[in-house]
Amino acid sequence: MIDLRSDTVTKPSQAMRQAMAIAEVGDDVYGEDPTVNRLQEVGAALVGKAVALFVPSGTMANQLALRAQTQPGQEVIVDSQAHMVRYEQGAGGALAGVQFHWVAGTRGILAPEQVEAAIRPKDAHTIQTALICLENTHNSGGGAVYPLVTVERIGAIARQRGLPLHMDGARLFNAVVATGTSTTEYAKHCTTVSFCLSKGLGAPAGSLLATNDRDMIDRLRRFRRMYGGSMRQAGILAAAGLYALEHNISRLKDDHDNAKRLATLLAQIPTVTIDVKTVQTNIVFFDVATSHTPAELVAALKAEGIAVNAVGGRTYRAVTHLDLSADDIEKAGGIFARVLSR
Repeated sequence: MIDLRSDTVTKPSQAMRQAMAIAEVGDDVYGEDPTVNRLQEVGAALVGKAVALFVPSGTMANQLALRAQTQPGQEVIVDSQAHMVRYEQGAGGALAGVQFHWVAGTRGILAPEQVEAAIRPKDAHTIQTALICLENTHNSGGGAVYPLVTVERIGAIARQRGLPLHMDGARLFNAVVATGTSTTEYAKHCTTVSFCLSKGLGAPAGSLLATNDRDMIDRLRRFRRMYGGSMRQAGILAAAGLYALEHNISRLKDDHDNAKRLATLLAQIPTVTIDVKTVQTNIVFFDVATSHTPAELVAALKAEGIAVNAVGGRTYRAVTHLDLSADDIEKAGGIFARVLSR
């Protein structure tokens, strides 16, 4: 099966499994797991922050950032198709007690002018803006990358208005590899920044949430405990994260090249509509003109050896990752052409 559903389907390599097997461990709730501590130090340094916290998932990282930087009844500015809007089960309202101010970005990218216009006035009758959130790369935007200048300008607006800025950087390293912009350049404009270890980097689980605010890290630890995210001998997972950061960042370019090749192959199919120029990283969105339902089309592709996700209407998503080779992409192109031309 050529699994294009997501880069979350990646499996640990043999070398990563070996690193996990020999990891030195302790009780992380007591702060005594040396491998977790090292991962947090390495992760914080990678994004130019003072401290970082290891958490089980990107969703938890986002929710901790919300909880630690807002109060119930406040509002958070976010793109209308952001991960924390679409894919986190309403946790912002359920756990942090905030509501989202949805702003329709371009492929998920918010313009500074949109952000500034969305900030509420300080008025006794008006809900108060507490936080601005960006997603880089943007999942529902087809892997779109935030231009650094846009992040800089939004960061400046946030500082001028006294607001924290959170970056959901689940695929931050894809943005870094695609643009050549360093993680520290992106992160220095943000109060908090998260990144995922279990997508294109290939670890089985885990994300990091980083900040320069050493006092905030104590609140984050408390809320992590409250949300059930504190783990004990987590060094086994942290070792996979360390291996991922040491070995699997630069190779993300292979995924990007494979995504562009897949988009080119899809563009040659008469029933497919795709703008190849929009493929910046490892996510490919395309439309299919067919009388079949999305479920039928997904099933037909699966029967021929390809797994993809339908994401609404006639739109489908394919994601490249480290478990797929260039040969897999060529094979996938042939299967797509055969099935979608029927």
